[in-house]
Amino acid sequence: MSGPSAPRGVRVGVDVGSVRVGIAASDPDGILAVPVTTLMRDRKKNTDIDNLVGIVLDRQAVEVVVGLPRQLSGQEGRAVQLVREYADVLSARIAPVPVRFVDERLTTVAAHRRMAERGVRSRARRGLVDQEAAVQILQNDLDSRRRGGGAPAAAPDPSVGGGAVPQDER
Repeated sequence: MSGPSAPRGVRVGVDVGSVRVGIAASDPDGILAVPVTTLMRDRKKNTDIDNLVGIVLDRQAVEVVVGLPRQLSGQEGRAVQLVREYADVLSARIAPVPVRFVDERLTTVAAHRRMAERGVRSRARRGLVDQEAAVQILQNDLDSRRRGGGAPAAAPDPSVGGGAVPQDER
């Protein structure tokens, strides 16, 4: 996965929810996404963003992939706006590391299903489902890159802090 359009390095996947933020990371070769942590949202002090910035810097991430929760119809509702606002703040804090959006429709449903298949009880899933959703978001993106649908080093989307690039506008 090396080359000008896909630099080698760790990628961080983010599933932004209204209560929690799931974080995943890839290996440096971009093959496997693994869960990292779940952060509690803190809209007043932004400690969740502080912690996420620390993860991105500690892992020397080359990119952050944020799931965009479009509606099944493809339209963007209020949840998408909240994620874009979150990504805008994150992008400003981690520049020049790019933040890119990918479609995350049904990742939370898939995360619940995978955890149930592994025998994780529903009560225990609550704290882990966001991490699993972040893994799904990032793994889908990594797999897409390997299949040839890779993300070129696109120009930043000026509508989101100068650093976020929507997947479908690449």
